[in-house]
Amino acid sequence: MSRIAFDIDHRQGEFSLIAKGELDGPVSVLSGPSGSGKTTLLNIIAGLVRPQSGQLSFDGTVWFDAAQKIFVPPHRRRIGYVFQEGRLLPHLSVRHNLTFSHWFRKPNGRSPALTDVTDLLGITPLLDRGPRNLSGGERQRVALARALLASPDLLLMDEPLASLDEARRAEVLPYIENVRDRYKVPIVYVTHSADEAERLGDEIVKLRDGKIQEIERRRDGTISVALDG
Repeated sequence: MSRIAFDIDHRQGEFSLIAKGELDGPVSVLSGPSGSGKTTLLNIIAGLVRPQSGQLSFDGTVWFDAAQKIFVPPHRRRIGYVFQEGRLLPHLSVRHNLTFSHWFRKPNGRSPALTDVTDLLGITPLLDRGPRNLSGGERQRVALARALLASPDLLLMDEPLASLDEARRAEVLPYIENVRDRYKVPIVYVTHSADEAERLGDEIVKLRDGKIQEIERRRDGTISVALDG
């Protein structure tokens, strides 16, 4: 199983993230209040933020090592990223938003077919619409489909339901579960919702004030406390 191992120290202004641990999914949830460091840790995994010191590896491949001056840029990490707002290209149809990702990725032997993904996520009837004509839940499903069609080895999701009301959250959550069950891509999922964490997480990483408080691995019922000291 793919595993993310990290031991990092990142400081930005008055905020600092000092975190050490391992994530081995299949769904690893980063939870905690606003300002706890969830999104910062996710962006470090993505390569969107470069820490001052430490190491980060995925499935045995080093993505970051400050001492060795190793930094693999985001486009070489083969990740899919679903942002909180979806971030679809407004001038393109849903179909072209989805096929856009193909221009930047080489197949990895398990690239899903467009129709398989759109059927699984229930967005086939939306393919000829523009993003402005989609509901919030529909936009997030399209964003998830776009990330999957990039053939990622790792899927990162930054509070994808936070901007949705309760009805839209209930609409989208089963689709995320479908993706987890169908494609078996390891997922790192950021949320401040305890309900989402309990429903989706195989392991739940609880952060507060830039530090990991504990990692709960629900498969075996173990809890590791204060891994980062």
